[in-house]
Amino acid sequence: MSKDTSRKTAGLAVGAAAVAVATLMIRVPVPQTRGYINLGDTMVLLFAVLLGPVVGGAAGGIGSALADVIGGYPHWAPWTLIIKGIEGAIAGQIAKKKSFFLIIGTCLGAVEMVLGYFLVESYLYGVGAALVELPGNVVQAISGIVFSNLVYVALSKLGLSFS
Repeated sequence: MSKDTSRKTAGLAVGAAAVAVATLMIRVPVPQTRGYINLGDTMVLLFAVLLGPVVGGAAGGIGSALADVIGGYPHWAPWTLIIKGIEGAIAGQIAKKKSFFLIIGTCLGAVEMVLGYFLVESYLYGVGAALVELPGNVVQAISGIVFSNLVYVALSKLGLSFS
C-alpha cells in the first residue's frame, strides 16, 4: 500500500469516526420527521475541506450514516449517506482553491444538505412535516459552516496541512 493510499485510508477512518461522534454528541429530535438536529455538519464540512471531495465526502457520508444506525435512526442511514456524502463532495471540490472558496464551498455544501433533507422529508412525511424541520436544518447548516471554517483557520495557523 502506498503512502498516499495509507494516508487517505487513515483520513477516511478518522473523519468518519469524528463525524459520527459529533453527530451523536448532541441530538435534538424532531418528532414530525423522526429525524434530529445535530453538530455533525461541522465535521462533515471540516473533513471535506481538509481531505478533498472524495475522501472528505466519503467520510461525511459514512460517518453520518453510521451515527444514524448507532443512534437509533437506521431508516435514515441510506438517505444520510447520500445527502452528507454529496454535501462533503461539494464543499471539498469548491474549497480546493482555498481563500474565499472555502466559505463558498462550505455554504453550497450546507445548502445541499438542507435541500436534500427537505426533499426526502417531503417525500416521506409531507411538506408540512418537512417545513417543521427546515429551521433546525438551517441552524445546523449555519453552525456547520461557521465552526468548520473557524477550526480550519485555526489548524492552518498552526501550520497543519492535510491535503
